[in-house]
Amino acid sequence: MNPTPPTAAVLGKVGLPAPVAELTTRRWDAIIVGAGHNGLTCAAYLAQAGKRVLVLEARERVGGANTMEEPWPGVRMSPCAYVVGLLHPRVIRELKMAEHGFSFTPGDAGLFVPFEDGSSLQLYDDPERSQDELRRFAPADVAGYDRMNAIMDRCNAVIRADADDGLWVGEPPSEDWLRDQFRDDEEAYGLLFEWSMAEMLERYLRDERLHLALLGQGVIGTRKSPFDPGTASVYYHHYCSSLGGNEGVWGYVTGGMGMISFILCDIAREAGAVVAAGVPVARILPGEGVELEGGERLYAPVVISNADPRVTLRLVGDAADSGWKQQVEALPIEGATIKLSVLMNQLPDLTARPGTMETHHAGTINTPLTKAEWREGYAAMLRGQMPERTWCEMYFQTVHDRSVVPDGLHTMSVFAQYMPYHFAEGSWDTRRGAAGDVVLNSIGRFCSNLPEAVVAVEVMGPPDIERKVGLTGGHIFQGECLPGYMWDRRLRYQTPMDGVYLCGACTHPGGSVIAINGRNAAMAVLRSRK
Repeated sequence: MNPTPPTAAVLGKVGLPAPVAELTTRRWDAIIVGAGHNGLTCAAYLAQAGKRVLVLEARERVGGANTMEEPWPGVRMSPCAYVVGLLHPRVIRELKMAEHGFSFTPGDAGLFVPFEDGSSLQLYDDPERSQDELRRFAPADVAGYDRMNAIMDRCNAVIRADADDGLWVGEPPSEDWLRDQFRDDEEAYGLLFEWSMAEMLERYLRDERLHLALLGQGVIGTRKSPFDPGTASVYYHHYCSSLGGNEGVWGYVTGGMGMISFILCDIAREAGAVVAAGVPVARILPGEGVELEGGERLYAPVVISNADPRVTLRLVGDAADSGWKQQVEALPIEGATIKLSVLMNQLPDLTARPGTMETHHAGTINTPLTKAEWREGYAAMLRGQMPERTWCEMYFQTVHDRSVVPDGLHTMSVFAQYMPYHFAEGSWDTRRGAAGDVVLNSIGRFCSNLPEAVVAVEVMGPPDIERKVGLTGGHIFQGECLPGYMWDRRLRYQTPMDGVYLCGACTHPGGSVIAINGRNAAMAVLRSRK
């Protein structure tokens, strides 16, 4: 059996490698604020380039939103990030992540959706199996489904997100340039820049159940409804996965999603980077370094923030460039996501396809909403009210990896929308349990064994996500990811402030566990500081 990677052995609690007083006496080429997966990626590349790098993490555990905890004895779960798909192949290869313990199991069972009429649909990652399922479920929509996927494939042919020299690597192309590449392809242009998720589905698919099955894929990480323009591009963003060379495939990291950050931490430290946890930064001093909450100063000509842009703006304070400040403040960053970590004594038994260890448990399960429920739930969230039902996406790490739980137990991670950041009446402290019940009931109406199979549950609304992992507004992508905020409209790696850079999800190519943001930022630093 392979030994547990060092950072994983302590679940990311790396502590202080030396007293703060000693760290202040050292000379640093770069200080990275925040030890999320992008910050650790950036640290690894800079350290491998011979730079003296210090990573400062405010919380006791590294990994940011992609970390791992033990919410219950013997149970390891990531509170925010659940599956891997967009982690860039170039980063995996260049940093030798596999040699450091990174491995995964493809969730090739794809997407399973039960419906209130008792029917169900499983869209496998294997195109032939999906076509067989569609011929059974909605034979008139096979051609339309293929045509919809063909549009995304045409976008991929230009963007080549996973390629070493694709458009996700390095500085982003301008939106104007990208629009020009698709002027002659009305469908691809609509997908990338104009269509709502509902509009795209209604263009190509007739069966209403197929619309309901896929609507949620257009709002992951955005505070918009699937009827709002641009949400189809969110679906495309997640379609860019190529895990293990297989397009569109997502998977489960052996040991849990937090292993990605823990392995990146090991790689950065092996290269000479120093990673310190439990060290909150109070101020970023452009051109000088940082000041800690205790008043100590650490000096470096370069500071790279892995924190979200609002936190970075606060840390820079009066030294912020006015134009950059306006861009940061204009970026919508309030989330509408509620996340549940659920411990169960058996997996959900879905009445549409009974059983507690079936093929669909190996993929992702969505519980759908009607279009009226989507509209009503979104409107309720905007009013600061709790919806009657949420759209839910569920992941089951323990189907693929029994190492993360004691015998006889399973984990279920739930990503659901919508819930307000602020309640019009009450607060998250008084309504968290009720919000969790709405989510579990939204799932349970399709199951025969919920809530009886639930052993324990942790609920995180947007303020809880903000408090736990430091994401302002609880926004999982460090700010909106609709077309108006992507490509060269995302925040630049190099800010106008002297020596201040960004490397998080607020930069190109956007959110999710990608890590290329961190690499891109490191390359920007190395280019500009020659």
